[in-house]
Amino acid sequence: MSPSGKYHASILFEYENQVPERKPHTFLGLDFSMNGLYKDSEGNEADYPRYYRKWEKKLEREQRKLSHMQKGSRNWEKQRIKVAKLHEKVANQRKDFLHKRSREIVNAYDCVCIEDLDMKTMARSLHFGKSVHDNGWGMFTTFLKYKLEDQGKQLIRIDKWYPSSQTCSVCGYKNPETKDLGMREWDCPNCKSHHDRDLNAAINIRAEGMRIVLAYPVNKKEPWDTRG
Repeated sequence: MSPSGKYHASILFEYENQVPERKPHTFLGLDFSMNGLYKDSEGNEADYPRYYRKWEKKLEREQRKLSHMQKGSRNWEKQRIKVAKLHEKVANQRKDFLHKRSREIVNAYDCVCIEDLDMKTMARSLHFGKSVHDNGWGMFTTFLKYKLEDQGKQLIRIDKWYPSSQTCSVCGYKNPETKDLGMREWDCPNCKSHHDRDLNAAINIRAEGMRIVLAYPVNKKEPWDTRG
Protein backbone atom coordinates (compact mmCIF):
# COMPACT_ATOMS: atom_id res chain seq x y z
CA MET A 1 0.00 0.00 0.00
CA SER A 2 1.34 3.42 -0.94
CA PRO A 3 1.24 6.38 1.52
CA SER A 4 -1.74 7.75 -0.42
CA GLY A 5 -3.74 4.58 0.32
CA LYS A 6 -3.46 2.88 -3.08
CA TYR A 7 -2.70 -0.83 -3.34
CA HIS A 8 -0.25 -2.26 -5.87
CA ALA A 9 0.46 -5.86 -6.84
CA SER A 10 3.83 -7.04 -8.14
CA ILE A 11 4.27 -10.21 -10.18
CA LEU A 12 7.70 -11.75 -10.82
CA PHE A 13 8.28 -14.24 -13.61
CA GLU A 14 11.14 -15.64 -15.68
CA TYR A 15 11.33 -15.94 -19.44
CA GLU A 16 13.87 -16.78 -22.11
CA ASN A 17 15.31 -13.53 -23.42
CA GLN A 18 16.51 -14.40 -26.91
CA VAL A 19 17.08 -10.87 -28.18
CA PRO A 20 20.26 -11.00 -30.31
CA GLU A 21 22.89 -8.40 -29.56
CA ARG A 22 23.41 -6.09 -32.49
CA LYS A 23 26.53 -4.30 -33.63
CA PRO A 24 25.98 -0.59 -32.86
CA HIS A 25 26.05 1.85 -35.75
CA THR A 26 24.47 4.93 -34.20
CA PHE A 27 25.83 6.45 -30.98
CA LEU A 28 24.56 9.17 -28.65
CA GLY A 29 26.40 10.84 -25.79
CA LEU A 30 24.47 12.29 -22.84
CA ASP A 31 25.94 14.83 -20.44
CA PHE A 32 24.10 15.09 -17.13
CA SER A 33 22.53 18.48 -16.47
CA MET A 34 21.41 19.50 -12.99
CA ASN A 35 18.55 21.65 -14.29
CA GLY A 36 17.58 20.12 -17.61
CA LEU A 37 18.38 16.41 -17.05
CA TYR A 38 20.82 16.17 -19.97
CA LYS A 39 22.23 17.67 -23.14
CA ASP A 40 23.05 15.18 -25.90
CA SER A 41 25.87 15.09 -28.43
CA GLU A 42 23.51 16.34 -31.15
CA GLY A 43 22.88 19.54 -29.21
CA ASN A 44 19.40 18.59 -27.98
CA GLU A 45 18.19 19.12 -24.42
CA ALA A 46 15.61 17.16 -22.47
CA ASP A 47 13.61 20.28 -21.53
CA TYR A 48 12.78 18.65 -18.23
CA PRO A 49 9.86 20.47 -16.49
CA ARG A 50 11.34 20.09 -12.97
CA TYR A 51 8.12 18.83 -11.45
CA TYR A 52 9.22 18.98 -7.81
CA ARG A 53 10.20 22.63 -8.11
CA LYS A 54 6.88 23.32 -9.81
CA TRP A 55 4.90 21.89 -6.88
CA GLU A 56 7.36 22.75 -4.11
CA LYS A 57 5.49 25.72 -2.64
CA LYS A 58 2.19 23.87 -2.50
CA LEU A 59 3.90 20.83 -0.97
CA GLU A 60 5.48 23.00 1.71
CA ARG A 61 2.15 24.69 2.44
CA GLU A 62 0.26 21.41 2.83
CA GLN A 63 3.09 19.86 4.85
CA ARG A 64 3.01 22.87 7.18
CA LYS A 65 -0.72 22.37 7.74
CA LEU A 66 -0.09 18.73 8.57
CA SER A 67 2.61 19.59 11.13
CA HIS A 68 0.17 21.84 13.02
CA MET A 69 -2.46 19.11 13.44
CA GLN A 70 -2.73 16.57 16.20
CA LYS A 71 -1.02 13.40 15.03
CA GLY A 72 -3.45 10.50 14.70
CA SER A 73 -6.59 12.66 14.56
CA ARG A 74 -9.15 12.37 11.75
CA ASN A 75 -8.14 15.72 10.24
CA TRP A 76 -4.46 14.78 10.50
CA GLU A 77 -5.10 11.56 8.57
CA LYS A 78 -7.01 13.42 5.84
CA GLN A 79 -4.21 15.96 5.50
CA ARG A 80 -1.56 13.21 5.52
CA ILE A 81 -3.26 11.51 2.58
CA LYS A 82 -3.52 14.86 0.77
CA VAL A 83 0.23 15.42 1.15
CA ALA A 84 0.96 11.86 0.06
CA LYS A 85 -1.15 12.28 -3.07
CA LEU A 86 0.75 15.45 -3.99
CA HIS A 87 4.08 13.62 -3.68
CA GLU A 88 2.64 10.75 -5.69
CA LYS A 89 1.50 13.13 -8.43
CA VAL A 90 4.99 14.62 -8.73
CA ALA A 91 6.55 11.15 -8.84
CA ASN A 92 4.13 9.96 -11.53
CA GLN A 93 4.73 13.04 -13.69
CA ARG A 94 8.48 12.54 -13.41
CA LYS A 95 8.27 8.83 -14.25
CA ASP A 96 6.01 9.43 -17.25
CA PHE A 97 8.39 12.05 -18.66
CA LEU A 98 11.46 9.84 -18.16
CA HIS A 99 9.75 6.85 -19.78
CA LYS A 100 8.84 8.87 -22.87
CA ARG A 101 12.28 10.49 -23.24
CA SER A 102 14.13 7.20 -22.79
CA ARG A 103 11.87 5.49 -25.35
CA GLU A 104 12.55 8.21 -27.93
CA ILE A 105 16.30 7.80 -27.49
CA VAL A 106 16.28 3.99 -27.56
CA ASN A 107 14.22 3.93 -30.74
CA ALA A 108 16.67 6.29 -32.48
CA TYR A 109 20.10 4.99 -31.36
CA ASP A 110 21.93 1.67 -31.01
CA CYS A 111 24.27 2.74 -28.23
CA VAL A 112 23.91 5.42 -25.54
CA CYS A 113 26.99 6.66 -23.68
CA ILE A 114 26.79 8.30 -20.25
CA GLU A 115 29.10 9.14 -17.34
CA ASP A 116 29.10 6.74 -14.39
CA LEU A 117 28.02 9.31 -11.79
CA ASP A 118 27.43 8.77 -8.07
CA MET A 119 24.31 10.87 -7.60
CA LYS A 120 24.12 10.45 -3.82
CA THR A 121 27.66 11.72 -3.37
CA MET A 122 27.03 14.56 -5.80
CA ALA A 123 23.91 15.63 -3.92
CA ARG A 124 25.79 15.73 -0.61
CA SER A 125 29.05 17.31 -1.75
CA LEU A 126 27.55 19.99 -4.00
CA HIS A 127 24.44 20.65 -1.86
CA PHE A 128 22.19 19.93 -4.84
CA GLY A 129 19.95 17.45 -3.04
CA LYS A 130 16.61 18.81 -4.27
CA SER A 131 17.81 19.27 -7.85
CA VAL A 132 19.31 15.78 -8.03
CA HIS A 133 16.13 14.27 -6.58
CA ASP A 134 13.94 16.30 -8.91
CA ASN A 135 15.49 15.37 -12.25
CA GLY A 136 15.59 11.63 -11.55
CA TRP A 137 18.81 10.89 -13.48
CA GLY A 138 19.23 7.51 -11.79
CA MET A 139 15.72 6.44 -12.76
CA PHE A 140 16.25 7.74 -16.29
CA THR A 141 19.42 5.69 -16.81
CA THR A 142 17.67 2.60 -15.41
CA PHE A 143 14.91 3.04 -17.99
CA LEU A 144 17.47 3.52 -20.75
CA LYS A 145 19.37 0.39 -19.74
CA TYR A 146 16.49 -2.09 -19.81
CA LYS A 147 14.89 -0.57 -22.90
CA LEU A 148 18.19 -0.80 -24.77
CA GLU A 149 18.79 -4.37 -23.63
CA ASP A 150 15.31 -5.41 -24.77
CA GLN A 151 16.38 -4.45 -28.31
CA GLY A 152 19.88 -5.92 -28.16
CA LYS A 153 21.41 -2.45 -27.78
CA GLN A 154 23.93 -1.10 -25.27
CA LEU A 155 24.31 1.45 -22.51
CA ILE A 156 27.98 2.36 -22.01
CA ARG A 157 29.09 4.02 -18.78
CA ILE A 158 32.17 6.23 -19.03
CA ASP A 159 34.53 6.55 -16.05
CA LYS A 160 33.38 9.46 -13.88
CA TRP A 161 36.95 10.81 -13.84
CA TYR A 162 37.07 11.07 -17.63
CA PRO A 163 37.67 14.83 -18.36
CA SER A 164 34.73 15.23 -20.72
CA SER A 165 34.13 18.91 -19.86
CA GLN A 166 37.81 19.89 -19.87
CA THR A 167 38.77 18.34 -23.21
CA CYS A 168 38.29 20.13 -26.52
CA SER A 169 36.17 17.85 -28.69
CA VAL A 170 37.89 19.22 -31.82
CA CYS A 171 41.61 18.96 -31.08
CA GLY A 172 41.82 17.12 -27.74
CA TYR A 173 43.42 19.97 -25.78
CA LYS A 174 42.73 19.80 -22.02
CA ASN A 175 41.80 23.16 -20.56
CA PRO A 176 42.29 23.22 -16.74
CA GLU A 177 40.27 26.44 -16.44
CA THR A 178 37.05 24.54 -17.21
CA LYS A 179 37.15 22.85 -13.79
CA ASP A 180 35.11 25.87 -12.69
CA LEU A 181 31.49 24.67 -12.97
CA GLY A 182 30.35 28.26 -13.49
CA MET A 183 32.10 28.40 -16.86
CA ARG A 184 29.34 27.45 -19.28
CA GLU A 185 31.20 28.40 -22.49
CA TRP A 186 34.87 28.49 -23.38
CA ASP A 187 37.30 28.93 -26.27
CA CYS A 188 40.02 26.38 -26.88
CA PRO A 189 43.46 28.07 -26.55
CA ASN A 190 44.89 25.53 -29.01
CA CYS A 191 42.50 25.42 -31.99
CA LYS A 192 40.33 28.48 -31.11
CA SER A 193 37.11 26.45 -31.24
CA HIS A 194 34.22 27.85 -29.22
CA HIS A 195 32.45 25.36 -26.96
CA ASP A 196 29.21 25.09 -25.08
CA ARG A 197 30.34 23.25 -21.93
CA ASP A 198 27.57 20.63 -21.88
CA LEU A 199 27.52 20.00 -25.63
CA ASN A 200 31.30 19.62 -25.71
CA ALA A 201 31.13 17.14 -22.82
CA ALA A 202 28.39 15.11 -24.52
CA ILE A 203 30.43 14.89 -27.74
CA ASN A 204 33.46 13.68 -25.77
CA ILE A 205 31.35 11.13 -23.88
CA ARG A 206 30.06 9.75 -27.19
CA ALA A 207 33.61 9.58 -28.60
CA GLU A 208 34.88 7.72 -25.52
CA GLY A 209 31.94 5.33 -25.67
CA MET A 210 32.64 4.60 -29.33
CA ARG A 211 36.29 3.97 -28.49
CA ILE A 212 35.31 1.45 -25.81
CA VAL A 213 32.85 -0.37 -28.08
CA LEU A 214 35.35 -0.57 -30.94
CA ALA A 215 38.07 -1.80 -28.57
CA TYR A 216 36.00 -4.73 -27.31
CA PRO A 217 33.78 -7.03 -29.42
CA VAL A 218 30.06 -7.00 -28.68
CA ASN A 219 30.11 -10.65 -27.58
CA LYS A 220 32.98 -10.16 -25.10
CA LYS A 221 32.13 -9.34 -21.48
CA GLU A 222 34.30 -6.62 -19.96
CA PRO A 223 34.15 -4.60 -16.70
CA TRP A 224 32.50 -1.68 -18.49
CA ASP A 225 29.76 -3.93 -19.87
CA THR A 226 26.38 -3.10 -18.27
CA ARG A 227 24.30 -5.75 -19.98
CA GLY A 228 23.73 -7.88 -16.88
